[in-house]
Amino acid sequence: MRFTISGKNLELTPRLQEMVISKLSKLERYFQDNTEVQVTLSVEKDRQKIEVTIPMKGTTIRAEEISTDMYASIDMVQETIERQLRRHKHRLIDRYQSGFTPTYLEEETEEDEEDAIKIIRTKHFALKPMDPEEACLQMEMLGHSFYMFRDSETDQVCVVYKRKNGTYGLIEPEA
Repeated sequence: MRFTISGKNLELTPRLQEMVISKLSKLERYFQDNTEVQVTLSVEKDRQKIEVTIPMKGTTIRAEEISTDMYASIDMVQETIERQLRRHKHRLIDRYQSGFTPTYLEEETEEDEEDAIKIIRTKHFALKPMDPEEACLQMEMLGHSFYMFRDSETDQVCVVYKRKNGTYGLIEPEA
């Protein structure tokens, strides 16, 4: 694994870099040797934040953890990534019912069953043509964090969503 570690509002000490590399190196068994791991450490007031992005074939593993201690954040992000990798492995196994397991994945554990995604409810509704601003108003009225609608100009199915900072985002399909 190749690491790219950067800091924001933080001095990257050799000890901190060693800690990140040693913790995330425990996940090497899931990846090929040339896998690029991008790590960003940042400090905002008393919040210690770590973001890890690992591009893989067909997907991207990404985790972000915040705590009051950077070393605790590093521990938590390693656990989060490992949980995501177990889920990814479980999906691959389901996809390939023949029992094929890629060489970069370990044997299945009992925790995989706990982490399996279960859909417990399905909703059906008509997509009304509207503009994104109207969709944002509808989303706010319903108290949801996202809203699916048909764009009145392009006739495409789009999604508006509320961002963490209180602004809105729009997801549009590519032509």
